[in-house]
Amino acid sequence: MPSVAAVGAAEKIFAANRATGHIALAVAARAGRTRRSRVHEDGSLRVRFPNTASEALEAVIVNTGGGMTGGDRFAVEIALSEGAGLIAGTAAAEKIYRSTGADAEMNVSLTVGAGARLCWLPQETILFDGARLKRRIDVDLADNGSLLLTEAVVFGRAAMGETMVSGFFADRWRVRRAGKLVFADGVHLDKAIAEMLATPASAAGGIAIATLLIAPGGDDTLSAVRTLAAQFAGEVGISAWNGIAVARLCAKDGTSLRHDLILLLTKLDTLVPRLWLN
Repeated sequence: MPSVAAVGAAEKIFAANRATGHIALAVAARAGRTRRSRVHEDGSLRVRFPNTASEALEAVIVNTGGGMTGGDRFAVEIALSEGAGLIAGTAAAEKIYRSTGADAEMNVSLTVGAGARLCWLPQETILFDGARLKRRIDVDLADNGSLLLTEAVVFGRAAMGETMVSGFFADRWRVRRAGKLVFADGVHLDKAIAEMLATPASAAGGIAIATLLIAPGGDDTLSAVRTLAAQFAGEVGISAWNGIAVARLCAKDGTSLRHDLILLLTKLDTLVPRLWLN
């Protein structure tokens, strides 16, 4: 049996070889356009700002490590001042590779000031067989701030004949408006994930899921989305309460899921990031 000292040394070596990354981005409205007021980058994460004609600023997050695995820890903090507009996403799908036991962790913190609008539109997260991911998303929204937030998860790459047979995925969302909790959501899948997704009560065999949250959102949002029912490649449901609307998507693969997300975003007059279309 290895000694306590040997175990401690192994843990230190493991930790030293894990990737970390942190982005802290703040933007503000100036003369009718949104500009960066603070940009901090650390570790494997970078943020770039492609030129656009829109008054809103576009931010693209890049993981220079090419993916995540067990023990990696990333954090993204984005803050919009009063009246600012930002479209934020990722340069590519985030790949979560097999873990030997430790969880990969992603923490996202979004703050939207008065009269500001944030569209959080990362490309999908792809979980490989044996992957372990723990993600947390916290949003602080001003009383008259606007938010469109989507996250998509694909359990294995169907086009490559890959299946996520087992692993771990925990996802925790908390959205507060003017300090009051208005949306709390959680997903917890552990061990035999493929079996769970195959059941009618979960995904009925689908391997790609997404959540789209719109605030403010109400009956007009529901009506707009429901007109698309015949065009969806997968299953889409939407509901609204207390000034927010939430759509749930489930599809047989990532391509079908992306098709449905683009349909939704277009219908909601949201600029689809160009990298989604490449």
